[in-house]
Amino acid sequence: MSPLIEEDSAIAETDAPTSSPPRPAVPPGDAGLDATVAKLVLRDVNFWYGDRQALWDVSLSVPAQRVTALIGPSGCGKSTLLRLLNRMNDLVPGARVEGSIGLDGEEIYDAGLEVEILRRRVGMVFQKPNPFPKSIFENVAYGPRIQGIGDRARLAEIVETSLKRSALWEEAKDRLDASALGLSGGQQQRLCIARALATAPEVLLMDEPCSALDPISTSKIEDLIEELADTVTIVIVTHNMQQAARVSDITAFMLTGKLVEHGVTEDIFTRPSQKQTEDYITGRFG
Repeated sequence: MSPLIEEDSAIAETDAPTSSPPRPAVPPGDAGLDATVAKLVLRDVNFWYGDRQALWDVSLSVPAQRVTALIGPSGCGKSTLLRLLNRMNDLVPGARVEGSIGLDGEEIYDAGLEVEILRRRVGMVFQKPNPFPKSIFENVAYGPRIQGIGDRARLAEIVETSLKRSALWEEAKDRLDASALGLSGGQQQRLCIARALATAPEVLLMDEPCSALDPISTSKIEDLIEELADTVTIVIVTHNMQQAARVSDITAFMLTGKLVEHGVTEDIFTRPSQKQTEDYITGRFG
C-alpha cells in the first residue's frame, strides 16, 4: 500500500439513505489531504464521562477509502474517539459530547439522525473476538436478518461474500453450521469482521483488532485491512506503531485526550512536526 495513501455493531436494522450530501471541506491544517475525499470530519470535539473530560478540541478529517490509524499511550483517548464515530458512547451513562462530527456532510449527533442507520453505515470490530454462540452462518447473517432480509438464498449470498471479503471462506465453507466458538482466535476475529461487513458498512472502526492474536493471525488481519481499504474507509486504534506504519495511510497521534498532530503516515513516522510525537515514536515515553 502506498504511504499516501463489546456489543457488535451489526445491530443496525434499517437501510441507509440512497444518497448523501456533498462532502465537506477538511478542517484547516489538513494539508496534503484532498478535501474531496473526506469521509468523516471532526471539528472541535470535546467529550466527557460525567464530570471527567476525556477529549479536548479534536479536529480531524478521515479520508474515504483509506486507513487512518489512531496511536498514542494507554488512556490518551483513542478508543473514546473511535467510539464517538458510531455513537457507541451513547450507551455510557453521563456521557456528553460537544462539537461536530460529520459523515459525508451529515451531522451524526443530530437529534433527528437514527442511530441504527448510522451503525449500519459505520461498523465496528472490537479488541477481543466476540462471536455469538451461534453457527458461523448465523453469526454473519445476524445483521442482514435484523435488517429484514429473510430469503435464505439471499442470506447465503451475503454470508459467502462477507466470509470471502474477510478471508475466512476457504476455512469455513464446509462448516457453516458449526459453532463459531469452535474457531481459533484469529478465525473468530475474521468472523467478527465478516459479521460487520455483512451490513455493507461504508466505514469500519477497528479497536485494537490484533492485540489478542498471534503473529500469523495478525498478519492475516493486516492483509485483510489493506484489501478492504479499496472499498471501505477504515479507522484503526493500535498500540503497535509498527502495525500503524504497515497498514495505515494517515496516522493521528493523541496524548492526554488531545490530538497532537496527524498527517500522511510516512511523514508522521519519519519527520513529525511535534516533539511529543517524535518522543513517543522513538520510545522515549509511552
